[in-house]
Amino acid sequence: MTVRTRGVSAFAFALFCPLVIAAAAMPQEVPKPPNARIVPERLEAHGDVRIDNYYWLRNRDDPDVIAYLKAENAYTAAMLAPTEPLQESLYEEIVGRIKQDDATAPVRDGGFIYYARYEPSKQYPLLVRKQGSLDAEEQVLLDQNELAEGHAYFALMNDEVSPDGSILAFATDTTGRRIATIRFKDLATGTMLDDEIPEVTGNLAWANDNRTIFYAKQDPQTLRSFRIFRHTLGTDPANDHLVFEEPDEEFSCYVRRTKSDRYLLITSSQTLSTESWFLDADEPEGDFAVVQPRQRGLEYDVDHLRDRFLIRTNLDAENFRLMAAPVASPGKEHWEEIVPGRDDVFLQGFELFTDHLVTEERRDGLVRLVVRPWDGGASFEVDFGEPTYAAGIGPNREMDSTTLRYVYTSLTTPPSSIDYDLLTREATVIKREEVLRGFDPEDYVTERLHATAEDGTEVPISIVYRKGLPKDGSRPLLLYGYGSYGNSTDAAFNLSRLSLLDRGFAFAIAHIRGGQELGRAWYEDGKLLKKINTFTDFIACADHLVNEGYTSPDRLFAQGGSAGGLLMGAVINLRPELFRGVIAAVPFVDVVTTMLDPTIPLTTFEYDEWGNPGDPEYYAYMKSYSPYDNVEAKAYPNLLVTTSLQDSQVQYWEPAKWVARLRATKTDGNLLLFRTYLEGSHGGVSGRYRRYRETAFDYAFLLSLAGIDH
Repeated sequence: MTVRTRGVSAFAFALFCPLVIAAAAMPQEVPKPPNARIVPERLEAHGDVRIDNYYWLRNRDDPDVIAYLKAENAYTAAMLAPTEPLQESLYEEIVGRIKQDDATAPVRDGGFIYYARYEPSKQYPLLVRKQGSLDAEEQVLLDQNELAEGHAYFALMNDEVSPDGSILAFATDTTGRRIATIRFKDLATGTMLDDEIPEVTGNLAWANDNRTIFYAKQDPQTLRSFRIFRHTLGTDPANDHLVFEEPDEEFSCYVRRTKSDRYLLITSSQTLSTESWFLDADEPEGDFAVVQPRQRGLEYDVDHLRDRFLIRTNLDAENFRLMAAPVASPGKEHWEEIVPGRDDVFLQGFELFTDHLVTEERRDGLVRLVVRPWDGGASFEVDFGEPTYAAGIGPNREMDSTTLRYVYTSLTTPPSSIDYDLLTREATVIKREEVLRGFDPEDYVTERLHATAEDGTEVPISIVYRKGLPKDGSRPLLLYGYGSYGNSTDAAFNLSRLSLLDRGFAFAIAHIRGGQELGRAWYEDGKLLKKINTFTDFIACADHLVNEGYTSPDRLFAQGGSAGGLLMGAVINLRPELFRGVIAAVPFVDVVTTMLDPTIPLTTFEYDEWGNPGDPEYYAYMKSYSPYDNVEAKAYPNLLVTTSLQDSQVQYWEPAKWVARLRATKTDGNLLLFRTYLEGSHGGVSGRYRRYRETAFDYAFLLSLAGIDH
């Protein structure tokens, strides 16, 4: 199921802190932080009156708003100006580890081998393919660098080759707001077709006639994907046929093909419910039929093999199970169990092959890949051999293959694409991210720890550090967390992070409730009226790391983005003294006001994640933890807050208002820095190298606070 979430890179400052940057390195005159003007706005719900002094910041077309954001940017730049040499050094160091002419692992599909490759110094990859063999002549399908010319922001949101391999459909976004345009390229002639479909989500799927596509269109205000259209090449998109419309504002829909290429699927979903419709891909003008009508609390996702649909569902199975149903009668009354639900195993995905079923399962917080032959032979697991890692099913386009492509990484193992022979059980590394400048995983140590939460729950922690870390509290440590939407945060490698580890930092991930690391119940215990568990779990992890000597409060840093930015805002309201500094990227911090406004993207879609504040109980609970509503006159840690003006998932005004209120209320002299990317998206700026400028900026903030200037 595809779900958009508020989910990341950012910071802010007050006056000056002599322990942050050496006095000799400070500017001669400390710049004055900008003050947002106060324009009281009365907000009322359930008889509760709130006065919002910064509500006016919501108008992105107001020149005063843009001027204020630019003033904050200038202030942040001035306050971190002494770190500019360090920023440049970090950037050059990170980029120096990257293989300039790198390429992705090749993927076979329909007689072609597809991959993407970079050319030195270019910001975006080329999409290429070869026919039949890697020894064949390369064909460039798309040069994203050419498409990005003249745009401050560029993202290729989707690309799909027609079933016969002759036409490429692709969708691009040049604003960062996830509003795309679909275009088409004739791969035989290299020419662009006249067809152009603007203002769409980028989601699309081909029918088998190689001239019909289905695509999703969003509401122009809320950006909710709610309509599926059919387009025939050579016709006017203004006349495209509407095939599906989702009237329920809590649901969002998308379209895709089954792996078998036999069917097109439209899926409409929200947090607790799913409904899928199917159509024979050979009959694009036919009518879609429902798999199983929606029921509140019933979730399922579908794929196809032979004459059956395979259906992963939570029907009578909190941790999900796998079912099968005839295509002719796919409703739940005909579902037959293939893989049972289990209390200690969360079934989070599956891959179909002609002779094998591969399930992606999570047990004890770690992903396991389990192979089950369709002929009834014994099942077996893929062995990964490390105590903490991240793994998952990769791109597997061909149904008849006996090779499973999976991806694997750990805190010390670069991302790897691995082909696993389902018959011999031999694993072959096809591609491992190359890290230049002498990286050796043996120089680092990874551990799996557990902290005890307030209610006695054991919360896992993954940690990595360079060998020789003294456990005397003297080392700086960065603790990362997310904990929302059931998104699990696994222990993955990060090339940039080496610049922190090699300077003495430890890095840890708090696998807090709200994710699904330990199954569906782990998610349920960190949402709605149990959301506080997410925050107290993170605090318990921080306390544990301090108590065990990995760090100390004056050396402990925290980072989170989007819903993880909400986490940052909540924990510094609860325990500000526990952290030396915090990075809150695109933070979802004005929970009550946002969730009361159904015109804002994602609001209605997420009532079952956060609650509907139209209900007095949920309103009061949200207000009890919403960071913006709980800013107090007290000391806060050093803060760096980031956002993007065009962010469609967390509107820029949430962090802007939060920083303004903090600046007017907090009592300390610690850094409060706020940076708005005027061209960017929810994930920040675009481009292979530009993103590392952001990373170097963030790292310089952390290192300067830790007293590390090289």
